[in-house]
Amino acid sequence: MINGGVSWWWRDIGGTPPPRAPLPGDLALDVCIVGAGYTGLWTAYYLKQAQPDLRVGVIEQSFAGFGASGRNGGWLTNSVTGGREHYVARYGRDAAIAQQRALNDTVSEVIEVARHEGIDADIIRGGELEVARTPAQLARLRKTAAEELSWPHTDVQELDAAATRARIDVAGALGGIWHPHCARIHPAKLAAGLAMAVERAGVSIFEQTTARSIEPGRVETDRGTVRADAVIRATEGFTANLRGEHRTWLPMNSSMIVTEPLPTEAWDAIGWSGRETLGDFAHVYMYAQRTADDRIAFGGRGVPYRYGSRVDTNGLTQERTIRSLTDLLHDFFPATRGVPLAHAWAGVLGVPRDWSATVGFDLATGLGWAGGYVGTGVTATNLAGRTLADLVLRRDTDLTRLPWVGHRAKRWEIEPLRWTAVNAIYAAYRGADRLEARGGSRTSALARVADLIAGR
Repeated sequence: MINGGVSWWWRDIGGTPPPRAPLPGDLALDVCIVGAGYTGLWTAYYLKQAQPDLRVGVIEQSFAGFGASGRNGGWLTNSVTGGREHYVARYGRDAAIAQQRALNDTVSEVIEVARHEGIDADIIRGGELEVARTPAQLARLRKTAAEELSWPHTDVQELDAAATRARIDVAGALGGIWHPHCARIHPAKLAAGLAMAVERAGVSIFEQTTARSIEPGRVETDRGTVRADAVIRATEGFTANLRGEHRTWLPMNSSMIVTEPLPTEAWDAIGWSGRETLGDFAHVYMYAQRTADDRIAFGGRGVPYRYGSRVDTNGLTQERTIRSLTDLLHDFFPATRGVPLAHAWAGVLGVPRDWSATVGFDLATGLGWAGGYVGTGVTATNLAGRTLADLVLRRDTDLTRLPWVGHRAKRWEIEPLRWTAVNAIYAAYRGADRLEARGGSRTSALARVADLIAGR
């Protein structure tokens, strides 16, 4: 088994790509985007679609898709990061509905652009299935299903144990909920294909170039200074590395393992013929997909946070995290026992203090940003890219009026409060999961305390 090396997704398509040329020195652009993940690439793509003569460049410290865009679980889903109630409290129910509809539509938009640009990202729109495996999880599932069904455009179906296991035979599943607004993707194929589409449109991607600071009209890098009318920060989990942004978003770690291809008899036992993405209702939740070549890619939280907002670079995963994810995989699917693991890796995602994603552009300074997706960014990055394009071009559209536009969360606490709080939160969540596994239909008080501390 390989540990690290960015991710199995990149290994699956022949390894990390040959590096593009770095910034050649000082440069003038119309729009400079910092970060060549999904957010930065989608923003560049839609800017050039709207105005082909724009001089657009993307600065990337490693290679396009190096961060979460090339390491995630491959869920192109319609999640409203932070929850719709967050928008109801500030802007009203109609605004929250508009956000949900926009994310639903974005799932289709990504699929259509991939088709149009010839990007084969193993996309199958099988929907999203979340399962409950303890009575407390089942109670949360039923509450969630009732809440979702009270909103338009969610299209949720609540499933009993038999219907759940008919889709995917998760051991011990007591029930599930499913919705159609989700597709399984191959993250690295999408990132690599999107980067090539952006270059075909005339965007320059400068790799091996580290941005040190972002200011109005300029980006200082280790290779020179870029001056631009508009500067977009699209750095997600790596935002803490920028000067002045250390407490903006917390870099949360998430880890994954992937098996070797499962034999036919294992799939006969598990099912999963619809290729749904799979999650659960644990507090320290898991996420998984059946890959195009019949592996299981299975993820969850390992060590959630490193002191001082330090970020991982190579994807190396702690052995205890690999053991924990492997045990959970075998618990979910006994037929995987004896199937070797092929790869383990980790990455960082951006978490705002209020757990709500944001996109914005300040007309006065020319500074824009998007991110804080808290692990639900595969879809939201596209919506952010389209929205940023409209904002930069000063268009008043349905997208620029969505409630996440211009949202700002307060900054995270200083150390050691940040490290202490995050690790205490996840220790409490793990403890709550252990207590709930013993029975009882109520959510553990430990989890409720952790939610309160987290501000969720």
